[in-house]
Amino acid sequence: MLLFLKAFKKEISFSFLEQNTNKKVFVFLAADYGNLGDVAITYAQTRFLKEVLNEYEVVDVPISKTLDGIYQIKKYISKDDIVTTVGGGNFGDLYEQIEFYRQLIVESFPNNKIISFPQTIDFSESKKGQKALRKAIKRYGKHKDLTFVAREKVSYALMKKLLKNNVILTPDIVMSLDKILPKEERNGVVLCLRKDNEKLLKENEQNKLLEIVKNNFEVSKEYDTHIGRNNLTLEERNEELNKIWRNFKEAELVITDRLHGMIFCYITNTPCLVFPNNNHKVKGSLEWIKDRSNIKLVEKFLEDEIENFISEKKFVLNNHKPVYESFEGLIKLLKS
Repeated sequence: MLLFLKAFKKEISFSFLEQNTNKKVFVFLAADYGNLGDVAITYAQTRFLKEVLNEYEVVDVPISKTLDGIYQIKKYISKDDIVTTVGGGNFGDLYEQIEFYRQLIVESFPNNKIISFPQTIDFSESKKGQKALRKAIKRYGKHKDLTFVAREKVSYALMKKLLKNNVILTPDIVMSLDKILPKEERNGVVLCLRKDNEKLLKENEQNKLLEIVKNNFEVSKEYDTHIGRNNLTLEERNEELNKIWRNFKEAELVITDRLHGMIFCYITNTPCLVFPNNNHKVKGSLEWIKDRSNIKLVEKFLEDEIENFISEKKFVLNNHKPVYESFEGLIKLLKS
């Protein structure tokens, strides 16, 4: 995702805001690239804002148009408008372009309420990571009405300790969705596994896992949450989300080590075997839904235990319960 300081190109015009007297809530950093976890966050955040702030107009600002969006919106924004940034796992030094954009957005709108939607914070212990953290604390600390929403308890504790800003705790915003209906006939298994540096599953463990799947299911397919396309239109984003949700609903079981692979299982009521990644976001986010879903966490790769779980096929489908009440703090903040 090479987004850093992309040249201004007026492919999207926000000039319609000049004549628009409605109150507005902006969704900055909206994912228009091929990470369906981030695309789902953008979709869920937009939908959540429309439901909670029905008197506001929700304005999507794609991340690839951030700089031009800031430039144009600064001319039209009113003090009653709300600025939000998309949630996710990009608050840290790993995705430095996005962190740069978020800081620029905060500095560009000093007189507006700003809410960073549910995030995981993850600055590395390296010199570079700690320098980036100090810079973030300083720049965010200057804003008088900025709230960070943490999506799990580890991030909440870190944000409360490190930041001068207001911090609240809610689930990942995608957990506010319900995509159980329409139901589909289930057959086989879907594998949704990482190929990047957040991967914790070892190669020999993954090979053994694939062997177990092959021995127990006639139908198996791979479906990653990264689709390898960028500059997606709003229609293309929604189409890709519906496609992966339908594939999950057609599966007897999904095996994943992706946070949003797990969350997609939750919102579609799909049985899931989930492996942790190399940070706290999978385990931390599972806390919200571990007693409200059909998800089994594998903290340690024990071949016999995994094979028994898969071969017995005793996957539960009646344990789903919503977590909407856990968003009350965010709803109150938006309406205040």
